Amino acid sequence: MRVLLIGANGYIGRFVTDRLLADPAVQLTALGRGDDADVRFDLATGSPGALTRFLDAVHPGVVINCAGATRGGARELTRHNTVAVATICEALRRSGCGARLVQIGCGSEYGPSQPGSSTAEDAVPRPGGPYGVSKLAATELVLGSGLDAVVLRVFSPVGPGTPAGSPLGRLAEAMRRAMQSGDGELKLGGLGAQRDFVDVRDVARAVHAASLSAAQGVINIGSGRAVRLRDAAGILARVAGYGGALNELDGLPHPGPLHATHTAHATHLRATIGHPRAETDHHPTAASPAVFPYPDGCGAWQQADVRTARDRLGWRPRINLEESLADIWMEAACRI
Repeated sequence: MRVLLIGANGYIGRFVTDRLLADPAVQLTALGRGDDADVRFDLATGSPGALTRFLDAVHPGVVINCAGATRGGARELTRHNTVAVATICEALRRSGCGARLVQIGCGSEYGPSQPGSSTAEDAVPRPGGPYGVSKLAATELVLGSGLDAVVLRVFSPVGPGTPAGSPLGRLAEAMRRAMQSGDGELKLGGLGAQRDFVDVRDVARAVHAASLSAAQGVINIGSGRAVRLRDAAGILARVAGYGGALNELDGLPHPGPLHATHTAHATHLRATIGHPRAETDHHPTAASPAVFPYPDGCGAWQQADVRTARDRLGWRPRINLEESLADIWMEAACRI
């Protein structure tokens, strides 16, 4: 099977690459903006015609799109998450290769959901921010393209390679700094949000399965279980061997940001776990800490209904959250 992988160097793309390379039946070609891509092409600025000519030359049986942007303004997110997918769809329609498209979507497309509920694929999407809007627009383009296509809505991916700017990445970094400076207390705020964490290696397995299947439409990829960030922090402390106290700051709204504060040599420091704050927010007062929303725009609760993935892909998550967090910690500990 000849596979064209777009976004092979991204967080999910790297693990999809590893998974596909382990399959001897797959002949893989990587397309991207970096110098290490087999073919250099910028989806946000390249024309559908140029991509069509490449598709006709390579003639892949499957095109997997792991490319996209998670941060930036609405214009940048639209360019990399929506316009890029429009280019892929148009090129595939023009091409004679007849390739199947596997598009990586995200749980942020759904937006906030009712606490205690599991979000199924037939839920009405109501994204709570520009990132979710840009990804939902891409999904609608794929579903309306008439192509043989499937969209995998990945919820909250975790595990090795977790970006340092993500909530769990920032939590690990705050804990690393506390351990490095010998702080016996780590104060954390805004840990009330609950998310469906799924290991990125399990995501790669789902992408591989989707490539081989005939499934179309939208399929959720998650663990099927919401976990409170407060509990994730406790697991991370255990796997890290952090013996200090984890104290949650009072008075922060939920879902709020994740902030970590610690004291070292009588100096008060604060590290944000969430979106980096503006320059003017570097010195909040103790009585009035800066507040930042959880970055995905999904409110206090999100949990995936993953029965469709089980029934149509034969896929179930295998890696538990403790193992994922242990891998995040191993990478953070290397910076000590």
